[in-house]
Amino acid sequence: MVEDIRSAFDRVASRYDAQRKWIIPRLDEYYAAAVWAAECPGSSPAILDVGAGTGLLSALLLEKFPDASLTLVDLSDKMLDVARERFAGREQVRYLTGDYSDLALGGPYDIVASALSIHHLPDEGKRNLYRKIFSALRPGGIFVNADQASGESAWLDIRFREYWDRFVAESPFDRAELDAAMQRRDTLDRNAKLSDQLAWLKESGFSDVDVVYRDRFFVVMVGRRPGTSGK
Repeated sequence: MVEDIRSAFDRVASRYDAQRKWIIPRLDEYYAAAVWAAECPGSSPAILDVGAGTGLLSALLLEKFPDASLTLVDLSDKMLDVARERFAGREQVRYLTGDYSDLALGGPYDIVASALSIHHLPDEGKRNLYRKIFSALRPGGIFVNADQASGESAWLDIRFREYWDRFVAESPFDRAELDAAMQRRDTLDRNAKLSDQLAWLKESGFSDVDVVYRDRFFVVMVGRRPGTSGK
């Protein structure tokens, strides 16, 4: 499965950003909610972007925190190549290529953020990663996960999928590209219920666990490691 994911995103790396607004409904609102949730008392947080891809979320976080230091980790080196171009000349950005489920994440970080990545893991993989992210945060640090979550019932899950299919069907973007993107969805996505994921965050030790955005499948979850940062 890991190799399937790597290969799929290697193939689409150069076109990934251009596709986003035609695949993700209300993309700007979605990412804006994630950036809003990524809070830090200082002006130069250490940020880890899990499944960073082309660096789209990291770029938005840098607009909010221009003096941040960033670590981007992703399975696809070709996706990270796009991020390297995006952040060319920035000394405070480093890159880790590999499976973040297995890699040492380093830290401690003030913010760990992720967008549209963790849903590729099986449920136990998600739970293990949430624990790993908790350990990588400073006390008081924030985890923001902008991702996908299935409906709480089979009926709602079907309705969510119909909504998403209609949105993509109305896109003016290249049909073959969109079909390939939806094929990735149908073969690589392993969505879990939002209620389960919130429970796993609490189980991992996070406090202030909540949802700050939802549009059917697309959610932004947040949790905080208890304590006060000593940074």
